[in-house]
Amino acid sequence: MFDKLEALEEKFRTLSEKISDPEVIADIDSWKKLCKEHSDLSPIIDKYKEYKSLRQTIADDRQLLEEQQEKELEDMLRDEISESEKALETAERELKVLLLPKNPNDEKNVIIEIRGGTGGEEAALFAADLLRMYSMYAESKHWNIEMLSSNPTELGGYKEVCFSVNGEGAYSRLKFESGVHRVQRVPSTESSGRIHTSAVTVAVLPEVEEVEVDINPNDLRIDVFRAGGPGGQCVNTTDSAVRITHLPTGIVVSCQDEKSQHKNKDKAMKILRSRIYDAMEAQRSKEIADERRSQVGSGDRSERIRTYNFPQGRVTDHRINLTIYKLEQFLDGNMDEIIDALITADQAEKLSRSE
Repeated sequence: MFDKLEALEEKFRTLSEKISDPEVIADIDSWKKLCKEHSDLSPIIDKYKEYKSLRQTIADDRQLLEEQQEKELEDMLRDEISESEKALETAERELKVLLLPKNPNDEKNVIIEIRGGTGGEEAALFAADLLRMYSMYAESKHWNIEMLSSNPTELGGYKEVCFSVNGEGAYSRLKFESGVHRVQRVPSTESSGRIHTSAVTVAVLPEVEEVEVDINPNDLRIDVFRAGGPGGQCVNTTDSAVRITHLPTGIVVSCQDEKSQHKNKDKAMKILRSRIYDAMEAQRSKEIADERRSQVGSGDRSERIRTYNFPQGRVTDHRINLTIYKLEQFLDGNMDEIIDALITADQAEKLSRSE
């Protein structure tokens, strides 16, 4: 590990010189790439400097301890050494985490698809609650939300809704949301006051560029149709809605939220690219040592990951057996307590495999 850190420190020094070089700055694209690399290395180098400083402090204190004659100063030095050793242990553990291989998608924007499952209208209403939750969480992170497609119900729920979240590190924070979200509550449609259990499926896909997924236009069947709304009422009178079928995979995407056929097609292609990329990644992961199954939660959309229990005011994440009694706050977008715990558990799992 320390050989690698020394090499990274040397690389960091070289990058620092390059990004200050007027000739490099003149090539703005190259300069931006080097700045990004420099920025990515900075937390590792800062932590390594802290580690080396602590190690030097311990060595100096031990030297003083050997030369010390006064009992009071001797005790003080022993306490300082003990504290520094604990800090050194923490810094080493943090360095190991920083050196873990990064998910190449972590800095990407995401596309989130929410679909009502078991529970009919109640599931559709909870899908709307989750849309609000993710929107408020995105707002707290200063990320932007763009609606891509939706299939609303008459009572204000969604049979399905798809939207993008654009912002730095969006995928790294939201990637653990894929799976089945279960809700236990008395539905607004229930007159007898019985608690119902319903389920909603969430899929989190990294948003991908055209160059990342090669889609042959000849593999697409594009249909246009007239958009419709709840109860079958016509939203508009032109064939603006778009349905795209990717023939090799059978993936179908429909989009009708925009009045422009061109805009609907662009949004549908954005979703299609991400779904195809996700399918490719899933296959690749299966082929290389079941990577997804070794992480915290497989990301499998059939896996029950979380339960929202309204009578008890609790949220339980089943992957890490964590329960918090802050349901209302969580649904208001205060999700970091569980997301941070999921990230920590994932890092611990990766560290145990690397040792």
